[in-house]
Amino acid sequence: MKKRILSCMQPTHSLHLGNYLGALKNWVKLQDEGAECLYGVVDLHAITAAYESDKLMAATREIAAAYIAGGVDPARSTLFVQSAVPEHSQLMWLLATMAQMGKLERMTQFKDKAGKHAERAGLGLFAYPVLMAADILVYKATHVPVGEDQKQHLELARDIASTFNTRYGVEFFPQPEPYITGPAPRVMSLRDGTKKMSKSEPSDMTRINLTDDADTIAKKIKKAATDPHPLPDDMDGFDGRPEALNLITIYAALAEESREDVLAQFAGKMFGEFKPALAELAVAKMSPITTRMNELMADTAALDRILKDGSEKARTLAGPIVREASEIMGFWKG
Repeated sequence: MKKRILSCMQPTHSLHLGNYLGALKNWVKLQDEGAECLYGVVDLHAITAAYESDKLMAATREIAAAYIAGGVDPARSTLFVQSAVPEHSQLMWLLATMAQMGKLERMTQFKDKAGKHAERAGLGLFAYPVLMAADILVYKATHVPVGEDQKQHLELARDIASTFNTRYGVEFFPQPEPYITGPAPRVMSLRDGTKKMSKSEPSDMTRINLTDDADTIAKKIKKAATDPHPLPDDMDGFDGRPEALNLITIYAALAEESREDVLAQFAGKMFGEFKPALAELAVAKMSPITTRMNELMADTAALDRILKDGSEKARTLAGPIVREASEIMGFWKG
């Protein structure tokens, strides 16, 4: 069976450099390698936490624009909006009857987000992993690129697929595998090298957004936290210097070079010399993405057509799978 890859992001905040280097670039690579790729904007997941309803549609368009601007080609990959494919929700309910409460209660992400008030958490947050399982299984995706924080959810999807197959004596849902794309650059906050770059950090200066213009990118790099020491000769010299390591990592990822090769160019130099070079590289790599995003966002009708076409294509895949799953479970065919 040809690899069918599914990967998605929520329309909760603007995407940033970490999303681009850690995920979006890999999506484009998978597309270019000829895999069957489905990339979704998962707006149903976004409403499991507090959100502004009047901004959800614009946020959905922005994430989709970022996908396309970053290199996802709607002609070669299926680009869809989760809520526009109702089969996700339909299959989620069917699978929820096979998901064990104990396993859902042990989900790390639920415990982190619910905190000490789990009894007040919404059902959507609790059942989030079941919807994620449906996102994967509704297309019979064979591979899912996942980060460390999503491995537990993928394991649940595998468990639910196995439970379905065993309960009904079929080999219907495949066991989705994690897709390892190689070591992704771990992009950290520009203000604290011990924290991952995040969409949810209050300060915008902690990250480079895909919507930032050239001047903003340069300003953020200029103000990025560093230390007073020169760049070391080798990687061992970064011990206890997380901010310095982060900037070298960003440079290497953008230049598509190893960190060792970057150090060979800049060893012994101070950050006053290195930062302008990093800013120039970041602007050269990221500005075309921002420009393309702005073009797409300026013509929402055209962007909506792309999303409509992609979502309809997704439904042609999901519909028969949900219908067959329903028949296997004994539902009336109608």
